[in-house]
Amino acid sequence: MNTRSRSAIQVRSAVLIAVVVSVIYASTGQGSPPQNPQVQNQPAQNPPPDLKSPGFQEFSDRVQKYVQLHKFVEATLPKLKATNEPELIVAHQKMLARKIKAARAHAKRGDIFTPAAKEDFVKAISNEFQGPQASHAKATINQGAPLQKVHLHVNEIYPESIPYTSVPPTMLQKLPKLPEEVAYRAVSSDLILLDVKANLVVDYVRGVLPVEAQNGQ
Repeated sequence: MNTRSRSAIQVRSAVLIAVVVSVIYASTGQGSPPQNPQVQNQPAQNPPPDLKSPGFQEFSDRVQKYVQLHKFVEATLPKLKATNEPELIVAHQKMLARKIKAARAHAKRGDIFTPAAKEDFVKAISNEFQGPQASHAKATINQGAPLQKVHLHVNEIYPESIPYTSVPPTMLQKLPKLPEEVAYRAVSSDLILLDVKANLVVDYVRGVLPVEAQNGQ
């Protein structure tokens, strides 16, 4: 008997055994054959967040408008030449921040993290902290010093006295991608949108990160 014929017989035998087992379980009222216990014990995974959802789209659109403003204001300043003098870098940063603040003098919390956007961020962050990378994400978020009270203000320079941590890379994959002018930052249980060139708080959303020390609300 050649190899091809032997393989065909093996396939037919396997199918026949599967049919017989199914018939036996059906006739005894036991339903379907038992599954692999390792498969049964696997925790259910939350569906991945939809980065094209209306809330995330609204957030991304408003971020783009802010970045357009940032670029317009930055273009009015003298270009910062390559320098090793930190004083010049800080002076340029503060000048950029002052002009952006003046250009959006009426900015308030929720202008970019709108209610619809916040809802999508809460879902995505919850998904991250319940998934297989939860322990790593929590360790990253909690690595900063515990903060009992944080008083941030939109359109203000980020205070040097308040530490922040970077958002875990696995979480970034679940959130809208940002232009290079801005970045996500974690401050206690708050998620911050920070202008990295101006060191300016663009917007923030409170209480969305699961940390041990909660902000004063």
